[in-house]
Amino acid sequence: MKKSVFIVLVFIMFFFKNFASANYNKVFYDLQINSITGELINLNKYKNKAVLVVNTASYCGFTKQYEGLQKLWEKYESKGLIVLGVPSNSFNQDKKWDKDVKEFCEVNFDISFPLTAITDVRGENAHEIFKWAKENHGKSAVPKWNFHKILINTEGKVEDTFSSLTKPMSQKIIQKIEKTLKIYWKTIISRHYIFRQSFFKNIII
Repeated sequence: MKKSVFIVLVFIMFFFKNFASANYNKVFYDLQINSITGELINLNKYKNKAVLVVNTASYCGFTKQYEGLQKLWEKYESKGLIVLGVPSNSFNQDKKWDKDVKEFCEVNFDISFPLTAITDVRGENAHEIFKWAKENHGKSAVPKWNFHKILINTEGKVEDTFSSLTKPMSQKIIQKIEKTLKIYWKTIISRHYIFRQSFFKNIII
């Protein structure tokens, strides 16, 4: 009897170890999620781009952050950033139907970045994106409230996370995005080059 129990326990441990390992080896681009209009989004379409995943809500004190997310999208879309809004009722502060969320976002904030269907973002029913993020980055990836932000780098891994209090257009987020997209370093190098050119020009004069 003891031997049978031991074998069962070993099997269970082996199964969960391999399951966790398989999930750990996944990257963001291996996952899928439904769009707010019902189509399946293969996140592989965002491969080699940075993605800011944000769980959103229509009736939250942070709902005005939609404005900042739209500005962020408009500024960095052409440079390789995807803003992915994930409407969620995990905190009971969003609308009931996808079509109502879509209308709310378009009418009130003129949102043009991609939105997913209403999705659970924490707990047992959390979407695979959020389970994967937690497993690969730890508890900081788990949304504690609406408008929690997860930045995915160009390799499909969690680069950083930001709390609801961190505004989309904050320097903290912008610098991390630019660094992730390599824009930050290009800007630094460019400024250094301009400084050197100006410095040596003044010496010659």
